[in-house]
Amino acid sequence: MAADPRGLRGDAPLLDAWLRFREQAPTPFTIPGHKQRTDLVGDVVAGDVPLYGGLDTVKLAGGLLADAEARAAALWGADVCRFSTGGATHANQAVALALGRPGDRVVVSRTLHRSLLLGLVLAGLIPVWVRPDVDPATGLPLGVPPAAVARALAAAPDAVAVLVGDPSYVGTVGDVAGLAEVAHGHGVPLVVDGAWAAHAGFHPDLPRHALQLGADVLVTSAHKTLPAWSQAALVLARTDRVDPARLDAGVEATATTSPAGAVLASTDAARALLARVGEELLGAALAATRRARERLAAVPGLVLLDGPGTDPLKLVLVLPDTGADGIAVEQDLLAAGVPVEAAERDLVVAVVSLADDDATLQRFTDAVLAALQRHRGPARPVVGAAVYAVDPEQVLPPREAFFADAEAVPFAAAVGRVCAELVAPYPPGIPVLAPGERVTGAAAGALLAARDAGVRVAYAADPTLTTLRVVR
Repeated sequence: MAADPRGLRGDAPLLDAWLRFREQAPTPFTIPGHKQRTDLVGDVVAGDVPLYGGLDTVKLAGGLLADAEARAAALWGADVCRFSTGGATHANQAVALALGRPGDRVVVSRTLHRSLLLGLVLAGLIPVWVRPDVDPATGLPLGVPPAAVARALAAAPDAVAVLVGDPSYVGTVGDVAGLAEVAHGHGVPLVVDGAWAAHAGFHPDLPRHALQLGADVLVTSAHKTLPAWSQAALVLARTDRVDPARLDAGVEATATTSPAGAVLASTDAARALLARVGEELLGAALAATRRARERLAAVPGLVLLDGPGTDPLKLVLVLPDTGADGIAVEQDLLAAGVPVEAAERDLVVAVVSLADDDATLQRFTDAVLAALQRHRGPARPVVGAAVYAVDPEQVLPPREAFFADAEAVPFAAAVGRVCAELVAPYPPGIPVLAPGERVTGAAAGALLAARDAGVRVAYAADPTLTTLRVVR
C-alpha cells in the first residue's frame, strides 16, 4: 500500500485518488506520455499522475476536485475555493479577470507582485496606486495604511476593487481589517494576495488570515509555507461582493487544461494536515523559531524584523549595522547546505514552515552566526526610504503600455519618456516605475541611487540600468 504516514487519505479525496492510482499501477492510454515509466528519463517523472484520466476520469465523474475544494473553502471560512497548479501567479491573474471590465479602475498597492501587474494587463484594469508605509530604520515596507486607501477611493469613486499584498515578502503585516472596512464602506471588495502566509490564522501566535479579517478574496500559495508541491495555490472567496461565476471563468480562462494531479493531491493533503494537526506543528515551529531569534538577537548590530506587525515564521535579518554583505553571507550558507529564500547586500530572508524544528533552525542559526563573524565590517547606512516615495505619473494604462511598440534607450535618455516595464529596487520590491508611467527625473535619480548603493534592481530587462525599455 502506498505510504500515508499521517493517515490523511480518508479526509483528502484527491490524495486518496493519487495513492490508489499508485497502488493499482494501471496501464494508461492517457497523457502524460511517460506512461508512468521511470526507466525512460528517470525518477524525475515519478508520481506525475494527471487529474484527467488519473485521479479522476476524463469526465471528472468522481467529483473529487470539487469535493477537495469545498473542504478547503470550509477550513478557511470561504464560500468558494479553487485550486491552482499555476501558483499564486495564476490565481492573481484569474481574480483580476473577475473584478471588472476593461477600462475599470482598481486601487492597487504599490507592493504588487508581477503577476498582479500582468493581471491588470490581461483584464485591462487601470491602477490607482497606493503606497505602503516604509520603516525608515530598515528601508522595508510595512502595511498599506487604510487612510491611504480611503483617499484613493475618494479620488477614484468609480474604482471597482482594492487589491493589496499582505503579508509583504519580508513578512510585515498590515491592517487588513481596516482595509476591509474602508473598501466595504465604498461598496467594493478587498482582494488580498497572501501568497506568503498560507499558515496564517491556524495558530493563536500567528496573524489571522485575510478572510478572518474581513477580506473578500484571499490568494495564497500552498507550496510556500505548507507541505505541498511547487505551484500549488488556492483562491478563496466570499461571494457577497465577488461574482462566483466570473471568478470561475477567470480561473478556467488562465489555467492549464492538463492540471498536475500530484500538485492538486498535495494541496488537498496539506489542507487535511493543517486541519488535523496544523496548530501542533506550527506551535513546534514557532517555539524553535523563537529560540533561534534569541540566539541571533545577541549578535551585535544584527536587526531582526520582529513584533506584532510581522509574521513570526519569517526570519528577516537586516545587516547594515553588522557591516556584513548579505551576498557573501548567502555564499557561506550555500556552502553549508543551508540555502535561503533571498539575500541582498543588506538583507537575508529565511522562510520557516511547519516542516521545521529545533534541528533545522539550529543548523541555520549556526551557519548564520559563523558567516556574520567571518564577514563583519564597518557599519553602513540603510538605503533611504525616500527611494520608495517617488510619485508615479500615469500616462498610459498598463495594458496599452504592454502592447505598445517599445525600444531600449540609454537610461539618461529615458527621462520624459513613457516606461514600458516594471522596475523596482529589491528589497523591498516597491516599483519606482511601472508600465505606462512617465520616467521622471525623481524616478531616475531614485533608481540610480539604489543601484549605486548596491541594491539589486529587479524586474527590469537591463538590471544594470544602462538602458531602459520605453514606449516608442
